[in-house]
Amino acid sequence: MKISEIASILNGTILCCEEISGEEVFSACGSDMMSDVLAYVKNQAVLLTGLVNPQVIRTAEMMDMKCVVFVRNKAPSDEILAIARQSGIAVIKTAYRMYEACGMLYAGGLTGKAGE
Repeated sequence: MKISEIASILNGTILCCEEISGEEVFSACGSDMMSDVLAYVKNQAVLLTGLVNPQVIRTAEMMDMKCVVFVRNKAPSDEILAIARQSGIAVIKTAYRMYEACGMLYAGGLTGKAGE
């Protein structure tokens, strides 16, 4: 699934790095605990979260993720967007809650495991 399709499915807005919105991603995860992302997530390309702080982008960068989706209309600060731009990570904002957003993406074909 392309990053642009994720934004479309979630009625979201791409806030930065729109130039990579044509890139394909094959897996996703949802978490507000970055320690869980670091400990348990492998080969995920998209992170859905309601946590809005710079550590989210740093974690996504460490895990080689291509996209972060902020749920519940959470708006990242200019600082967070600057870090995302510098890291080449697309940022999307959606009004959906995490449960709904994850379900919509899963139903659309984006699984929790790479290569499925």
